[in-house]
Amino acid sequence: MTGTFYEQIGGQDQVKKLVDLFYDLMDTQPEASGIRALHPEDLAESREKLYLFLVGWTGGPPLYVERYGHPRLRARHLPFPIGESERDQWLWCMNRALRETVEDNLLKHQLSHAFSQLADFMRNKEG
Repeated sequence: MTGTFYEQIGGQDQVKKLVDLFYDLMDTQPEASGIRALHPEDLAESREKLYLFLVGWTGGPPLYVERYGHPRLRARHLPFPIGESERDQWLWCMNRALRETVEDNLLKHQLSHAFSQLADFMRNKEG
């Protein structure tokens, strides 16, 4: 495969589908109740920010940076206790969303690996 993750996944529409499914899962599945509790009741802003971030993170236009500046991911997540359980819940939702929105198995594997590294970097508490 050649091109960025953004190109391989299918651009903004596919990133939006991935993000929407991710948050639908987080909002409804008991496996994600721990990370759901860290979010506001209304997930609209969270959805928008993750979408904007992932468009740029996957190699598309830097929409998040244009609107909010540098993501400073770790700093922005420091107020929230993120340990192994929260990381794993986030990954459970993201990997399930990937399985349902990305057809190519190699791309799914590559994105899952990249998301695993990103999620692990967000940990800020033991356990």
